[in-house]
Amino acid sequence: MLCLYRFLLPASLIVINDIAAYLFGFFLGRTPLIKLSPKKRWEGFIGALVTTIISAFLLANVMGRFQWITCPRKDLSTGWLKCDPGPMFKPEHYYLGDWAPNWFPWKEVFLMPEQWHALAFGLFASIIAPFGGFFASGFKRAFKIKDFGDSIPGHGGITDRMDCQMVMAVFAYIYHQSFISPHNFSVDAILDQILRNLTYEEQRNLYEQLGEMLGNLCKADKLAACL
Repeated sequence: MLCLYRFLLPASLIVINDIAAYLFGFFLGRTPLIKLSPKKRWEGFIGALVTTIISAFLLANVMGRFQWITCPRKDLSTGWLKCDPGPMFKPEHYYLGDWAPNWFPWKEVFLMPEQWHALAFGLFASIIAPFGGFFASGFKRAFKIKDFGDSIPGHGGITDRMDCQMVMAVFAYIYHQSFISPHNFSVDAILDQILRNLTYEEQRNLYEQLGEMLGNLCKADKLAACL
């Protein structure tokens, strides 16, 4: 389900990672990270990694509570939305049991399934997406320019702020299509696959198995399914 959440979470994680990397690098930075970006520090990279993953887990829970973020908007209206956000945004019960140490106060928690996916976004935003910035730094250095633009004083232009966002946007789309978006198959599409990929004997076997399954449904007093 495409909604505002699918844009806000990945984009926010890039901003959080960028800010955390700067703060940790500024106050604790000692070890250079990469020659293409002399100001980057390992301390900033690791601090931002931890901060972004924790923020992703918590931010997914906060955003998932608001239907105007989780409901799909199909027009340009600005009113409030109300819908069934689907199972990804409905809290599920998790029993920690022996996994939790004795000092941990909670043995049972309620978490949204979307929070587990948010960890993947946080990890990508921390490890892979910053390399979009490193690539942009190398590109600018090759052409002996400091920034792509000057519309934002001290930070360059819009393009300088969007290098990591573009990498993150591609990942967010692929991840959503692969692991989150439900795959709806029509009867025509399934029949087409059967005719294309199964031999006559396999099609006949499938027909007999489907007939047997429907017969068992009728025997189980599910007469409505047989009408």
